[in-house]
Amino acid sequence: MTLLKIDEPEISMPRHTSFTEQPVWQLGFRPFYLLAALFAALSIPLWIAQYFGLISMPHVHLFWHMHEMVFGFAIAVIVGFLLTAMRAWTGLWTPRKGHLAALAGVWLAGRIAMLWAPPLWAAVMDLIFLPLAAWPMFRVLQRAGNKRNMFLIVMLGLLTLTNLLFHAAVNGLLTVSPMLVIQAAILLIVIIESLIGARVIPMFTANGAPGTKPIVHTRRDLIAVLLTATASLTWIFGAPALTIAAFSFAAACATLLRLAGWQPQRTVRVPLLWILHLSYGWIPVGFFLLALAAVNLIPVSAAFHALTVGSMAGLILGMMTRTTLGHTGRLLKAGPAETVMYLLIQAGALARVAAAFELYGWRDAALVLSTLCWSAAFILYVAVYAPYLLRARIDGKEG
Repeated sequence: MTLLKIDEPEISMPRHTSFTEQPVWQLGFRPFYLLAALFAALSIPLWIAQYFGLISMPHVHLFWHMHEMVFGFAIAVIVGFLLTAMRAWTGLWTPRKGHLAALAGVWLAGRIAMLWAPPLWAAVMDLIFLPLAAWPMFRVLQRAGNKRNMFLIVMLGLLTLTNLLFHAAVNGLLTVSPMLVIQAAILLIVIIESLIGARVIPMFTANGAPGTKPIVHTRRDLIAVLLTATASLTWIFGAPALTIAAFSFAAACATLLRLAGWQPQRTVRVPLLWILHLSYGWIPVGFFLLALAAVNLIPVSAAFHALTVGSMAGLILGMMTRTTLGHTGRLLKAGPAETVMYLLIQAGALARVAAAFELYGWRDAALVLSTLCWSAAFILYVAVYAPYLLRARIDGKEG
């Protein structure tokens, strides 16, 4: 006799996912873009509140503001971008999961230390991040035999050195102006923008604006980069004013000529492209202003805020949106939210440069307007893009 057998259905238990296996730790852009945007949105209002005497925090001073915008905000985005790009360039995994979470933790510890810890402890916590981030990048490039991009490790090394010099200066261990050291770091980042921008902006333009054929001239590009580097060195090492002005003016002209060849006028209907062209355009503007500042015709602050708020932050926001969309499996298309972000950051740049001139007593109003535009742009990025960064790719791929 055959016995009737009834199979009970198996109950599928949900698989527990550990903290370091969450999607946010799968590739470098995810945590660092999110942390950088949150930090950008909060830190500038904190600095402005201190500036106007609304709060009192002993570590929130001019040098804190300058340092944290470069070595807090910008470096986080650069590291997130490079960790992601090197994965694509080499096919090898850059830090992920627990390793990536640890790197993000070190960066966050540095920001907390710079806000509340004694200066020497803050220096130690802040200084360890870049070497810890650069070493695995070096190992990935070395293993892949990718010598073409080794210059980026050199640039990260130079940024580490400038950060060390900054902390030595503010702690009285070195007789150099901390402001000059930060300006050197800004100019280093501008050179990185110049090099990477020349690789990606023409390519993105050719792919994203049908019928466009950007002109990429190797010799012209080399001249532009060399003039940018030379102008930067003349400023950092205190060359005669006319020498600084001449090289800065030449660098601005060469960069503008380079940008014109990429046909920015063909991108006005494509926000993901025009934000990159417009932000890159702030580099020649910054060097024109630096030439004028060298001969005391305008405030130096105008030149460096053109290079930071205009170029650096604009390119950062443009690349953060583009790479987040691409690396989470979404269409490379900007909607109304992205367009608003881009317009806000550009308006903030204009207001901040205008504030440097202190025209008609409107400096304070321009600072507040710039702060509102800046913070709104990055708050909007977090609101729209945090779900993309915290969830797995929609196409099911890794990363």
